[in-house]
Amino acid sequence: MRRKDRAQGREFALELIDRCTHGVMALSNREGAPYCLPLSFVRMGDSLYFHCARQGRKIELLRACPQVCVTFVGEDRPYFQAPAMYSTWFQSVIVTGTAREVTGPEEKTEALRALCEKVTPDHMGAFGQALEDSLSVTAVWEIQMEDISAKAKLEA
Repeated sequence: MRRKDRAQGREFALELIDRCTHGVMALSNREGAPYCLPLSFVRMGDSLYFHCARQGRKIELLRACPQVCVTFVGEDRPYFQAPAMYSTWFQSVIVTGTAREVTGPEEKTEALRALCEKVTPDHMGAFGQALEDSLSVTAVWEIQMEDISAKAKLEA
């Protein structure tokens, strides 16, 4: 990180991840062509979890090259300071890690429950039925967080 004065610690990074409703995951194919997509994540310990369809481009790329990078952005607020300075107040976290498909029904259920509690906590009464309807057609992936880098420029 070039601007060491903007580096933030692990606690800041984990809190930001937990606050964000989504992150952007970067993948690549064997030739190195990039592919990025926004996903809803939940953190459990040192792992991130997300759900998706069981087939498609993302799954093909993850199976071919499971190394991923996920970016989370908290505050992102441009500002102007006279006479001529443009800048942005921001918070961001970059996580790198290795993805693996979760195959055990207990771990899948735990991850899906945690994700739903994070993004739709007021609707957990429907979780059991939704799980019954979709568990067999839903893939869940874990990303073991290997490196976490947080950076911020905060308003004083």
